[in-house]
Amino acid sequence: MSSTNQYTMRDPTTQYPRPPFEEQPQPAPGLAKEMTPRPDHGEDSYVGFGRLKGRKALITGGDSGIGRAVAIAFAREGADLTLNYLPDEEEDAKDLLPIIRDSGVSVHTVPGDIQDEAFCTKLVESAVKEMGGLDIVVNVAGKQAYQDSFLDITTEQFDATFKTNVYAMFWICKAAVPHLPRGATIINTASIQAYDQSPILGDYAPTKSAIVGFTKVLGKQLADRGIRVNAVAPGPIWTPLQPSGGQPQKKVKEFGKNVPLGRPGQPAELASIYVFLASQESSYVTAEVYGVTGGHPLP
Repeated sequence: MSSTNQYTMRDPTTQYPRPPFEEQPQPAPGLAKEMTPRPDHGEDSYVGFGRLKGRKALITGGDSGIGRAVAIAFAREGADLTLNYLPDEEEDAKDLLPIIRDSGVSVHTVPGDIQDEAFCTKLVESAVKEMGGLDIVVNVAGKQAYQDSFLDITTEQFDATFKTNVYAMFWICKAAVPHLPRGATIINTASIQAYDQSPILGDYAPTKSAIVGFTKVLGKQLADRGIRVNAVAPGPIWTPLQPSGGQPQKKVKEFGKNVPLGRPGQPAELASIYVFLASQESSYVTAEVYGVTGGHPLP
């Protein structure tokens, strides 16, 4: 473990790389291992204290980006894991699994496409079976593909973005809730795009608004069952989503430049928020959205 961890005081403006970055196009969904600089998911820095010991978590998009950082943090806090990702992302997942197992927890993988309702149901059932239960659901996986003009967004792209970002969240939550005990938590992943929309993300931004609304509704609805539901809304975060079609390459070069901290966030910088929302430390927090935006506050 690095001598520098998430508790070491540092200047946040220089803690991680700042733009300009290289142009680095990748085919979607992209791999973290192909990015320059390589994202930090907390592999060498996250220190856990058993805050999730004995918990059982399902994480979508768990191979790279925010999902990978959450998986590492949850494992080091003591949770057993079921990870979902696309088969095309297997290379990143293979790099991750030894890191998870080194934490002494069990990890179960279920590759597949969450655009399919039947697969989402199978994913939840597999998680419950392999872990002997389920008490944390983390919806991270997302699809983002920019188009300069709204008129260039095809029905196929619009449908795929909503199915990945919104329908899958609905299907997974619907399948999971009957299995969740009192004290369980659901954490969804929204975005600053729900509040400050980029004109080139005409299908992605509305999905993030939908996630905010769904989180608030479900949080209120499940409160009397003792199940908390919250969301995290990241700003610009350095993940494979960006160079693999989420942003034009000219924007990748300057990614994160315009937020007050002057750089993109790293996945590792979100992990502690997900841990907090999953743990009993946040027992009075539900139907909330937490911004992690580098100084571009949520309204």
